[in-house]
Amino acid sequence: MDDTTTERPPSKSTDKTTAPQRRDPAATTRALIDAAVAEFAQFGFEGGRVDRIARQAGVNKQLVYHYFGSKADLYRVALEEVYRNIREREQDLHLADVEPQEAMRRLVGFSFDYLAENPEFIALINDENRMGAKHLKVSDKVAEMHSPLVHLVEETLTRGVRAGVFNDRFGPVNLYLSIAALSFFYFANHSTLSVIFDRDMTSPAQVARRREHVISLVLASLRP
Repeated sequence: MDDTTTERPPSKSTDKTTAPQRRDPAATTRALIDAAVAEFAQFGFEGGRVDRIARQAGVNKQLVYHYFGSKADLYRVALEEVYRNIREREQDLHLADVEPQEAMRRLVGFSFDYLAENPEFIALINDENRMGAKHLKVSDKVAEMHSPLVHLVEETLTRGVRAGVFNDRFGPVNLYLSIAALSFFYFANHSTLSVIFDRDMTSPAQVARRREHVISLVLASLRP
């Protein structure tokens, strides 16, 4: 039976494989989210299958619906998870503990490195954009997650302006959009770019060169 956004199990399962999962719902939820992120990153929402997610998580398919309700709900949770992870990692940079220029270099470098190390983030965001962000529109968590990020960038900008090392031409949202775009485009399009420019855009040398270019470009735009 094909997975759909409204598919529900016909009845409660008595399969013995569900018993240990009930004793550890946190572990079950974690395993299902991790499996969902991997599945939807590879196959997208339309191609992703709940039975494969359940099998990868080592649980009965019935538990997916028990914990998340529907395939669409699980996809939304997967999106929230990848956003949650990058937002938490950004907070761990402790930008307020270093001078503004180093803080901005650290933030830009992290944004670049995160995309290099987490291709599933790019895949999921691209897939959701193709669907008009219909799953994020019903999320009550994503907008809340981004408020600390805006504050983080704004605080770094403000410190830099006060120290005389940054100009005040950019707001925090526009600046972060530019930081994200400079890295996201590169990794989201590395296959076509490699053909167009006849070079392997994923080679360590090319990635390192691009990383330094992005950091230098952002810092240069912020000079007084």
